[in-house]
Amino acid sequence: MTTPARTRVAPSPTGDPHVGTAYMALFDKAWSRKTGGQFVLRIEDTDRNRLVEGSEQQIYDSLRWLGLDADESPEVGGPHAPYKQSERLDTYRPFVEKLIADGHAYYCWCSGERLAQMRAEQQASKQADTGYDRLCLGMTREQRAELPGFSETPVVRMLIPDDLPLSFHDLIRGEVKAPRPDDQVILKADGFPTYHLAVVVDDHLMGITTVVRGEEWISSTPKHLLLYKWLGWQMPDFAHMPLLRNTDKSKISKRKNPAARLLWFREQGYLPEALRNFLQLLAYPPADGEQEVSSFDDFVDGFDWAKVSTVGPIFDVKKLDWLNGVYIRSLPADQLADRIVSYGLESGQWSQIPEGGRELVRAATPLISERLVTLAEALPKLQFFFTPDDQLVINPVAVSKLKDHAAEVLAAAEQTLRQLDDWTTAAIHEALNTALVDGMALKPKFAFAPVRVAITGEQVSPPLFESMEILGKDSSLARIARLKDEL
Repeated sequence: MTTPARTRVAPSPTGDPHVGTAYMALFDKAWSRKTGGQFVLRIEDTDRNRLVEGSEQQIYDSLRWLGLDADESPEVGGPHAPYKQSERLDTYRPFVEKLIADGHAYYCWCSGERLAQMRAEQQASKQADTGYDRLCLGMTREQRAELPGFSETPVVRMLIPDDLPLSFHDLIRGEVKAPRPDDQVILKADGFPTYHLAVVVDDHLMGITTVVRGEEWISSTPKHLLLYKWLGWQMPDFAHMPLLRNTDKSKISKRKNPAARLLWFREQGYLPEALRNFLQLLAYPPADGEQEVSSFDDFVDGFDWAKVSTVGPIFDVKKLDWLNGVYIRSLPADQLADRIVSYGLESGQWSQIPEGGRELVRAATPLISERLVTLAEALPKLQFFFTPDDQLVINPVAVSKLKDHAAEVLAAAEQTLRQLDDWTTAAIHEALNTALVDGMALKPKFAFAPVRVAITGEQVSPPLFESMEILGKDSSLARIARLKDEL
């Protein structure tokens, strides 16, 4: 029987949340659910120079939106609070002092200028061993102060032993060998721990049993395992995930690809369940014949570290577009309409819901759902419903493609529709068909095109007769008469 796993995702609030945070959270939550454990969200905010206001809240909101909210976090609390590293500073100091007392760490008073000069000299001489040269090792403060490049406030560095094991077992990759690290700083001059110390202390104290993180952290793992050993703690399992890649195989980054921003998907009108399904497919693409559309529960049921490829998956948004369309079409019309309205308000397409707007969107949503890729497309397709008849913008390109007899067609349409008492889709269709197709011997596409442009302002629109029923007799006749007069 599998031991219940405690997993964590630990983003830094240094800007818009990265889609990689959601990717890791997906695995963290799935593995904890599969084993009957818990999923923890921890905020790693010790790099005070890079903090961005509002970023922390965006992390909470984005993961909750995706259905990847945590069992324990700064928001919901838990038995291992606080879950923000900046609120745990007193926690780290005793472990630093123990490492110094045990001879596993030492103070370093080298100034930034001295370290920069050292690195420049190493690069110039092309020496194989780069990294800190241990100038301060074994010195007292007074001894070091007599040498150049002295800083009043020291950092604390690990003393990496010569026989440090560089190999470790990974749940995804099997046996992994990492490069040899230098004497890493574990406590900065401002009293804040670096990532390397804080992540080990926090993971241990929070009972984390499985560390899921990107493959860029493979090189740091020997340092982390060394800290576990020195502090006498049981080591967790590690799963180093392959990095998400652009279609050109480069690493996905917020600077080059807007889709690296987790908020981008919400802004573009993707459904959270579609994005989560997309991330599941990136995790391990289904074999031939396997279902691509699957719920989070399906993902948990089939979860297996052995399925994860070590090759970074290609982040192809076309697949997400397809999935989003599938999920949109699977929603009941009223639910989809409510999401369209919510998106319209959230995105700024609407500043407020127009009078009767929600009911109108509910009535019109079935007309457009089959062709929607994202929620962002919905209200623009329905805008003609909300525009006063005399303010409807008629696309000149659509007008230019009408045949010469368009005004005559509109006159006939107006005359027959004025006499129509049953203003329903079927009756409108029958009346226009009789008057224009049969009466004027026109092909349907030429008969109905002028009416479509008059009603919607465009050459392509939601289904015409259904739109006219929703719009109503008075508005429909007013628009037909207006275009007839302009032509």
